[in-house]
Amino acid sequence: MFRSWKLGSMFGIGIYVHATFLLLPLFVLLSNMGTGQIGWALYSIMMIPAVFACVVLHELGHALTARKYGIETRDITLYPIGGVARLERLPQRPIEEFWIAVAGPAVNVVIAALLAPICLFVVGTDFSAWTNSLLGLVLFPLLFANVLLVLFNLLPAFPMDGGRVLRALLAIHLGQLRATTIAVQIGVAMAVVFGIVGLVTGQLMLPVIGVFVYLVGQQELAAVRYRYAYRSREPLDVIPVPEDEFDWPTANPRGEFSGFTWDSGSGRWIEWRNGRPVHTISVN
Repeated sequence: MFRSWKLGSMFGIGIYVHATFLLLPLFVLLSNMGTGQIGWALYSIMMIPAVFACVVLHELGHALTARKYGIETRDITLYPIGGVARLERLPQRPIEEFWIAVAGPAVNVVIAALLAPICLFVVGTDFSAWTNSLLGLVLFPLLFANVLLVLFNLLPAFPMDGGRVLRALLAIHLGQLRATTIAVQIGVAMAVVFGIVGLVTGQLMLPVIGVFVYLVGQQELAAVRYRYAYRSREPLDVIPVPEDEFDWPTANPRGEFSGFTWDSGSGRWIEWRNGRPVHTISVN
């Protein structure tokens, strides 16, 4: 419905800005014009590129960590409520999802850790004087923004980073489907909280984030349910391996492995599809 414009590439990953992103500076301007704070509105608009540069680095943290596990990223797109790194596939192992989810906020922690000493030693410890220098007007808001990005993203509201960390931890013992169901339910509760707090405080961006959390969470839950239902169906073109024909290997392939393994006990090759044995080949 809306198009995106490419800003460039980093590490071979395209960086795009969605057309709806233009609503953000308009929203900032209109929300401050009613109070007569035109100067503050213009200053806030000028800070948007700096803050969203940190958002891009946050998403690159996800993308490069995913690449470490063999998962490429299609692109990174900036929206008014933040950035989204589109991975080619979701991680199947909980530990992979955990580190991919943590990597984004970790980048913001590093940025805040670099900015903090600069603010203290260059601008000074007199916080009231920070607004009297150009450096203070830029660095301190960026420091605050990165701290806020860490705290907000780690809230357990799936599919935000904190929600993905929660799902990864739950999946270790409960499996991905059950873990996703619980994480999405918590995410729905958090979405309601975002909506109520936003309406009460007048922070209209919070209800928008709540709607995003609800819709994307439901979509991913549906995708996980479909994947599990698909796995449970028998392949149409093969007959499952009779389990009493040979001694099962001591270590089965993990996850959704598709391919062949050698079973030395029976002298057969075993064909696996999505982690299930479906055919054997005898070697004479």
